[in-house]
Amino acid sequence: MPDRSNHFACTGPKSEFQFPEALYAGPVQRQGLYRFELQGIDFSSLKARDSYVILKTTALKSGTLRHDIHYWLGKDTTQDEAGVAAIKTIELDAALGGRAVQYREVQGHETEKFLSYFKPCIMPQEGGVASGFKHVEAEEHKTRLYICKGKHVVHVTFARSSLNHEDVFILDTKSKIFQFNGSNSSIQERAKALEVVQYIKDTFHAGKCDIAAIEDGKLMADADTGEFWTFFGGFAPLPRKTASDDAKSVDNLPTRLLRVDKGQAVPVEADSLTRELLDTNKCYILDSGAEVYVWMGRHTFLDERKSASGAAEEIVRGPDRPKSHIIRVIEGFETVLFRSKFDSWPQSAAVAVSEDGRGKVAGQFLLFSVDVFVALLKRQGVNVKGLLKAAPAKEEEPKPHIDCTGNLQVWRVNGEGKTLLSANDQSKLYSGDCYIFQYSYSGEEKEEYLIGSWFGKQSVEEDRSSATKQASKLVESMKFLPAQAHIYEGNEPVLFFSIFQSLVIFKGGLSDGYKKYIAENELPDDTYTEDGIALFRVQGTGPENMQAIQLEPVASSLNSSYCYILHNDSLVFTWFGNLTTSDDQELVERQLDLIKPNMQTRPQKEGSESEQFWELLGEKCEYSGQKIARDAESDPHLFSCTFSKGGDLKVTEIYNFSQDDLMTEDIFIIDSHSEIFIWVGQQVDSQNKKNALTIGEKFLEHDFLLEKLSPKTPIYVVMEGSEPSFFTRFFSWDSAKSSPFACGPCRSYGSDHQTSGDLVLVRWPMRPIDHNGQEVENNKPKRRTPVLGGRSAPEKSQRSRSVSFSPDRARPRGRSPAFNALAANFENPNQRNLSTPPPTVRKIFPKSGSSSPDSSKIASRSTAISALTATFEPSRDSIIPRTIKVSLDSSKPKVETNSREKAMSSRIEALTIQEDVKEGEAEDEEGLTIYPYDRLQTNSEDPITDIDVTKRETYLSSEEFREKFGMSKDAFYKLPKWKQNKMKMTLHLF
Repeated sequence: MPDRSNHFACTGPKSEFQFPEALYAGPVQRQGLYRFELQGIDFSSLKARDSYVILKTTALKSGTLRHDIHYWLGKDTTQDEAGVAAIKTIELDAALGGRAVQYREVQGHETEKFLSYFKPCIMPQEGGVASGFKHVEAEEHKTRLYICKGKHVVHVTFARSSLNHEDVFILDTKSKIFQFNGSNSSIQERAKALEVVQYIKDTFHAGKCDIAAIEDGKLMADADTGEFWTFFGGFAPLPRKTASDDAKSVDNLPTRLLRVDKGQAVPVEADSLTRELLDTNKCYILDSGAEVYVWMGRHTFLDERKSASGAAEEIVRGPDRPKSHIIRVIEGFETVLFRSKFDSWPQSAAVAVSEDGRGKVAGQFLLFSVDVFVALLKRQGVNVKGLLKAAPAKEEEPKPHIDCTGNLQVWRVNGEGKTLLSANDQSKLYSGDCYIFQYSYSGEEKEEYLIGSWFGKQSVEEDRSSATKQASKLVESMKFLPAQAHIYEGNEPVLFFSIFQSLVIFKGGLSDGYKKYIAENELPDDTYTEDGIALFRVQGTGPENMQAIQLEPVASSLNSSYCYILHNDSLVFTWFGNLTTSDDQELVERQLDLIKPNMQTRPQKEGSESEQFWELLGEKCEYSGQKIARDAESDPHLFSCTFSKGGDLKVTEIYNFSQDDLMTEDIFIIDSHSEIFIWVGQQVDSQNKKNALTIGEKFLEHDFLLEKLSPKTPIYVVMEGSEPSFFTRFFSWDSAKSSPFACGPCRSYGSDHQTSGDLVLVRWPMRPIDHNGQEVENNKPKRRTPVLGGRSAPEKSQRSRSVSFSPDRARPRGRSPAFNALAANFENPNQRNLSTPPPTVRKIFPKSGSSSPDSSKIASRSTAISALTATFEPSRDSIIPRTIKVSLDSSKPKVETNSREKAMSSRIEALTIQEDVKEGEAEDEEGLTIYPYDRLQTNSEDPITDIDVTKRETYLSSEEFREKFGMSKDAFYKLPKWKQNKMKMTLHLF
């Protein structure tokens, strides 16, 4: 249960329950779950006999506050309590200004948004709080059976008939907790259930009980399985799960709109549902089956809203009616799902809450007005600042969230081919062409990569498809490690501009496809030439982010908020709008170095232009003075998605998301409005990995949040384990959860995969490699800080890149990382090249026994290394390339020595080296007594009693810990909690 929740418990007669007496004197923050408790009552868990009201307040990027009010009804709550909860929810909304969305939650059928407040799950307990309605007596622990359905943990009848092959079940007994994994249950469900098992153990057993995992189909294979089935009277085949009648009937219910008149719901006859059907002076009910919405007009009275809520309650309690959620929305604050039910809904600005409107509702507030509500909070010492009104949003320049001092390579696409641009030309793009760029930069612990495609506005479809295909192949050739970007001209994110820094976009194009297109359509070729008339708008925020965009050379292209460059073969004019600053004018001088260097310019101030300027630009006319608006980033939304073979995309929003919601078998999408991010788990099948960009395009096409997403919104594809900072900023990111100790299934924190056998990892401080497996030094020269001078600065003064070179040029070859890892153990430490740190060799699952190598092992190892080193040319120097050199033609061998090194690396990876790991080894904790493994086991015949039973593994010595777990202690504690528990269960330490 979150600490900061707003709880109103309906546990007494209606006349006794009032908000002022129920207020809990605790701090109220600007956002979060606000908690108000009845004095002397513990709300560590919800009770099945009670009803609750919970308020969730969130501060949005726009500066406003969003309120969500949920009233939760326990399965055994009385009708009186449920009615009080519904009424108090409406009154609380009125106190907050009438802008909250209100949800009716029924135990076992809660909304996903409500469940997201409870980590890892909501688990209501039997009984209730003593009140005027009832008296509760303490009960002893009872054996209970739960079913885990996503975030729903539902108490079901303790009987064999409740079990099935599709779900995961938890049997909670007095001394042991069993997790039964149905044979058809998913890895995600099993992982989630394990978190619930841990929660039950810590919450209801004080951490002192045994855990057992039961696999469906094992019959009586072990003692735990036999004990589990004993509780059900012995093993018997389980029935197949069938779709419930409720689920079928909900889908078959037609959507209908009803108007509430004097407490009665009257159908509204209409050919289609439109916004115009809703009258601001009335309340309506929209019945869509699974959800029943109550729409309350802005000018309705409190009694009318209560009557509409009662009418909705009557609808969901009807005979043969499936369970439905009741959601109440106020005019102007409708949810996306509500608006999506209508055939047409106009795009309009948010409705401001008028004081008159709030007074109209609050005047009927029988318990207290808004002022009294706030005064009572203050009197009890509650900080109410920001509860009803958020601070105004501050306008900030968007940040690139990436290291802008890395190395850039750019290719221009021409049909199925491409041309690598020189360092001087890679910041000059043509609107009729498509480009591929590769950017490498320093991450927190390793070199990171971004590979992207840029599509000019005038580019042809043939070049666009080729650019996407070639960029995807490059990402695939680097084992999907780089992030991939999909960017259209005119929709570039600040990240793109910051990477290129000084960017010029010319009209026209150079590709064969573009030339062919304009010839076939008899269009004029307006490709930029230095001696022609050209007009450029200069924009940006500084020397590290500035662009010059070529426009039509006409007066209507001017804008008072920008500076411009106008030239022909002999004249150069600079034009400064009246709304520009000295910083804007400074950018013009810098861009002239790229467009028309070494030519005298003629400055023109808006309103005092020379005749020569207008002769060159053409006839005067009206032009804009407003800055070009760009899509602002909004509050991020996370979606899990399913992409069928037929191309159908289905998404489910995950509320109050965190890093733990990213499951390795799935694909997720973050929508921040201005950009979308596709996160692909390691265990996603290869075909869906290749379809990631298509999934992003489908998401933009569907526009699930009804936010008018442009189909040209930037798309990023990010792989699990290689998340860049511009993605992780949306989370409270823990790199230990995404940085594996091994590659493949071993590192998957959402996977149930087990590893066995003698697997060896050679681990040294992470060093970047290119897609050919060549090691690359991380201390490459950085770009220089841009010089702040004007045109007097020398060419290319803004930065110094690592010079791009031809991919076909042979590179100096150094020793491979695998060879360095082996040979470093036998070199003289004083003579070792300091740029190659000594490796550490770790065996994940070593055999038991002494870890000290005997003479025979050393001899065999020396023999193996002698055989390997014999393949190297003794005269070759150990030279390591200093920059990333990646070619799109990765399938073409560069030099013969590359394949020889690859073969050598493969042979080294197959070796088994038994050596203790010193680096990163967790030392035995000081003052902690060490016990042998056999006495720490839960089933030990001679158990240790004076220990923390929730942390048995900490009492193992470092050597025995490594022997049992196959890793050091610090490595183990970096694993996700559920994976730690699973390993402990296997070793009978949990």
